[in-house]
Amino acid sequence: MQKNSKRNNNSRSSDIDLNSVDAEKAKKESQNNFVELLPPEVTFKIFSQLDIRSLCRASMACRSWNYAIRNSDSLWKPHCLTVRAVCQREIDDDQKRGYSWRVILLRNYQKSKVKYEWLSGRYSNICSSVSLPEKIMYPMDADTWGEILEAELER
Repeated sequence: MQKNSKRNNNSRSSDIDLNSVDAEKAKKESQNNFVELLPPEVTFKIFSQLDIRSLCRASMACRSWNYAIRNSDSLWKPHCLTVRAVCQREIDDDQKRGYSWRVILLRNYQKSKVKYEWLSGRYSNICSSVSLPEKIMYPMDADTWGEILEAELER
C-alpha cells in the first residue's frame, strides 16, 4: 500500500514538474512575441509595412500573429486597392456583397495577376489554347473575357 502511495506521489510531482516546464516555456515564448507585448496600434503599424506574401507568411508564424493579422481587416485594404487597379468590377462587387477586405483579396488576387497579363498583351500572339501556360491560368467570367477581348482589339 505504501508503495502505491509513493508511486502516486512521484507521479504527481513529475506532473507538477512538467506543468511548470510548460508554463516556463510559454512564458518565454510570450516574452519573445511582440504581438502580445506591444499595443495593437504598434503591431498594426509593423504588419502594415509587409507586402502580401510576407503578410501571409507572418500569419502562419504562430496563433497570436495569425489572430492579429486575420482579424485586422484594414491590413488587407491597401493590398485590395492595388488589385482593384486590374479587377475594379470584381472588387466593387465583392464590397457590395459585404465581404471583408481579406476575403476580397483572397477571391481576386490570383485572378488579377492573370487578368493583368492578358490585358498587357502577354498572350496576344497565342494562336491556340494548347499554347497557353497551364499553371498560371485562372477561370474568368464572360465580362472579364469581354474586357480582355476589347483590349486585344485595340492593339
